[in-house]
Amino acid sequence: MNPAFIYHRTIHFRDTDAAGVVYFANGLSLCHEAYEASLSASGINLKYFFRGELIAVPITHASIDFLKPMFCGDRIAISLIATILSPESFQIEYQLYFDGEGIEKKAIAKALTKHTCIDTSTRKRCNLSDELLQWIKFTQ
Repeated sequence: MNPAFIYHRTIHFRDTDAAGVVYFANGLSLCHEAYEASLSASGINLKYFFRGELIAVPITHASIDFLKPMFCGDRIAISLIATILSPESFQIEYQLYFDGEGIEKKAIAKALTKHTCIDTSTRKRCNLSDELLQWIKFTQ
């Protein structure tokens, strides 16, 4: 995986559970932050995109595998690559790793989300917008 987009972030106390490691659901939240940042970096206006006036792009599947624990104060990087699955859907593969000089870039978590484009008035599947197709190219 050689992504065009990488999101950098520090793990905050609020991301962790009682054991002091990133809470499993927050792992997916970190990935969603990276998704939002990549949309913005590609030129998509997040305010209008997530408002969903014409189309919405709900997540239809999400999974995450943790390979090493992440603690408060850890600096991480999240790479992502989006791939078209059909004219109406795409998936995003995420790889999380520790960020910093001298640290080997081995994955500490891997995640996957699948998204389907729907028409907000009919709630039926529709083709991905040109804007989303451009974003997908941006991530590759």
